[in-house]
Amino acid sequence: MSNWIPPETRALVLAELERRLAVEPEAVGARFDRACLLAGAGRNDEAEAEYLALLAREPDHAGALNNLGALLLLGGHRRAARLVYAEAVKYHPDDPMGRVNLANMLQALGEIEPAEAQYRAVLALDPAHPEAHRGLAQLLSARGDEAEAEQHRAPAFRDRPVTLLSYRGTAAPVPMLVLVSARNGNLAYETIVDQSVFEVSVLVAEYFDRARGLPPHRLILNAIGEADLCRPALEQAQAVVRLSGAPVVNRPEAVLATGRSGNAGRLQGLPGVRVPATLELPRREIDPDRLAAAGLAFPLLLRAPGFHMGRHFTGVADPEALPAAAASLPGETLMAIEYLDSQGPDGFWRKYRAMIVDGRLYPLHLAVSRGWKVHYFSADMADSPEYRAEEAAYLADPEGSLGAGAMAALDRIRAVLDLDYGGIDFGLSADGEILLFEANATMIAALPSPDPIWDYRRGPAESVRAAARRMLAARAGMVG
Repeated sequence: MSNWIPPETRALVLAELERRLAVEPEAVGARFDRACLLAGAGRNDEAEAEYLALLAREPDHAGALNNLGALLLLGGHRRAARLVYAEAVKYHPDDPMGRVNLANMLQALGEIEPAEAQYRAVLALDPAHPEAHRGLAQLLSARGDEAEAEQHRAPAFRDRPVTLLSYRGTAAPVPMLVLVSARNGNLAYETIVDQSVFEVSVLVAEYFDRARGLPPHRLILNAIGEADLCRPALEQAQAVVRLSGAPVVNRPEAVLATGRSGNAGRLQGLPGVRVPATLELPRREIDPDRLAAAGLAFPLLLRAPGFHMGRHFTGVADPEALPAAAASLPGETLMAIEYLDSQGPDGFWRKYRAMIVDGRLYPLHLAVSRGWKVHYFSADMADSPEYRAEEAAYLADPEGSLGAGAMAALDRIRAVLDLDYGGIDFGLSADGEILLFEANATMIAALPSPDPIWDYRRGPAESVRAAARRMLAARAGMVG
């Protein structure tokens, strides 16, 4: 069922509420209803002002606090949203909604222990609360506590595998079905889906029940992006796609092929590309002799499958360090990966990212770091105008920065991946080859902070998002 309210109906209700407020400015219920209608119409600044006016009269209004937090989060003001959700919990400690909202926000900000405490407090109040089970499962999985995470997934999703998101447009919505996994490893689809155009139903693929049927949709976006972690979900997603017949962005079979071992096999041998040899083994079989037999020499990399942003990923300098490195990682299966050295003549390591959208490559960022494990959030970019200038040059003219041969090699990778939306993380060898680190469908075009030093990054990131939105509109058959 759609939650869309036709503009003429919304206008009539708003007019009636405004007439009432003109007579009774202290009518909190009418003010709350007006704020909700304004937010539903995408008039977020007006809605925010109305919630603030309401809270000036009734500071402990639970609905206004939680809805204002959601608006602030939508506008990218995460720390402000955290403060508002904390107020909701202060005033209403026994209300699960406020605690779950605060926990989700804390988890997004990396405040893991406080987030876990909030989820567990909700489950103490309501042991069946699905959103608390969902958030706690995600948190535990990210931490590597997979056994306990699995205990929370069924109560989170079994009885409610589909969630209808709020629609924020004024015209009749275009229905979209987004497929996700109950495990971590999904694309942050909110960054590319315009909820003022699409009314989104989110289906957790592992809990798809054919007997329930599918919600209305004109387009499917498969947001399950991590092949190594989410194979069961991707296999279920294939069943959903077969049942639907609607156009699909990021076909599940294309994503299934993007695991690290899969990429190592099918991208090996592409001209101008060096792909690391990758061996996935049960933990008990990780030993120097087995690795040597597979052609893996030290130093090498060891990681638990399915994790990103440097979590559960370590370098191993020599055979003597292997047992301790393996013991430090979670899971029954580990990946041993050939180390590709992207260290430059200046002693720094570089990692580039290019995004794939609808058959085209878009440069997104370059990170320069003092260590081999390069991530933008831990790199040396903020402290170095020289490295920011180097990144700006890559964003403005990737072929000029990388060379024509490297750009051609990247395009070969793109063609083999066959993803509608995804990303490639890579380095550059001294002789201009692409050193492939990873390529998959989970990568996002994150917008930089408002600090003016990052202004040169904003346009490229917005270009990726705009291209993705155009692609979704076109695949849904929208004109214009």
